Amino acid sequence: MPTTDTAALELCQALMRLPSVTPEDAGCQTLMAERLEALGFHCEHLRFGEVDNLWAERGTDGPLFVFAGHTDVVPPGPEAAWSTPPFEPSLRDGMLTGRGAADMKASLAAMVVACEQFLAAGDHRGRIGFLITSDEEGPAIDGTVRVVEWLQARGEQIDYCLVGEPSSQEVLGDVIKNGRRGSLNGRLTVRGKQGHIAYPQLADNPIHRVAPALAELSAQHWDAGNAHFPPTSFQVSNINSGTGATNVIPGSVDVVFNFRYSTESTDEQLRARTEAILTEHQLDYQLDWELSGKPFLTPEGKLVEAAQAAIREELGIETELSTAGGTSDGRFIAPTGAEVLELGPVNATIHQVNEKLAAADVDALAGVYRRLLELLLGR
Repeated sequence: MPTTDTAALELCQALMRLPSVTPEDAGCQTLMAERLEALGFHCEHLRFGEVDNLWAERGTDGPLFVFAGHTDVVPPGPEAAWSTPPFEPSLRDGMLTGRGAADMKASLAAMVVACEQFLAAGDHRGRIGFLITSDEEGPAIDGTVRVVEWLQARGEQIDYCLVGEPSSQEVLGDVIKNGRRGSLNGRLTVRGKQGHIAYPQLADNPIHRVAPALAELSAQHWDAGNAHFPPTSFQVSNINSGTGATNVIPGSVDVVFNFRYSTESTDEQLRARTEAILTEHQLDYQLDWELSGKPFLTPEGKLVEAAQAAIREELGIETELSTAGGTSDGRFIAPTGAEVLELGPVNATIHQVNEKLAAADVDALAGVYRRLLELLLGR
């Protein structure tokens, strides 16, 4: 049954009052570290560039279970559009409103309180860790990826990792993410020749040249996906050209596009096929690639089964496994060999004005996390 304790809700509100707009942590990690140190965790504050990170660990041997998450939030947008100030959490009609409520200060609070509840019940097997960054909503350069490199240099191996991203869709616990698609970005510049629009024979319109190539790229069957992933998707997110004048053919056009891809394709294959199509269309182009993350999948095993059982026992529902959605910092942890899944609040209002979630879900989530620890590390 869901917990009636409100400790996680209270901690969540305390974290929400700290305006940690990326890459600022605004004291969230210090607040968490104080609670964890009281439980016997050894906390190390790691600052890379302008990013604050926290690594906390309790225990000396056995499997390492890590809670991973981020204290940074996206900007609130126009405060006048909010029903209440975005960094003053509001409880009304059973809903908790404020920036970071669902993404992801509820999860952070639930993680800490789950550990408090779990450790109060007695000793445990293995080790518990916290990997917390303030760079998930930003460039993701000096956050989790740097901490993972730091851990690997120390010889630390994460066995199980729960990322607190808001994975639920309709009700808490109905969906957990056991993988994510890869994300590959392309920035394409196609060059033509600028000229007067009334004399097209004296110019070379790069927009006209790139359009058929983009149509072909959009129509490509990249792969069929598989049982865990939908087919790979190609999407154009921006096209920019022109001089500002209505009577000038531009000299170049810039196109930004993205692949969200399954494990049926590799980023090398997608790059090669894309460049072959552009070359076939005889374009004068420059293409710069950026790989945001490769796809990963945690098959059903100890971590997934324990999470399913914890949700069933605490919330009374069966959960669905999914790999949909955007990227998360799990993409930096999974390649180390860890089993990784994402389990967090309902994601219906994340990044929106008046971000909110059911207040009762915060402490219920702590109960799920506590039960997960019991199943994996309990004596």
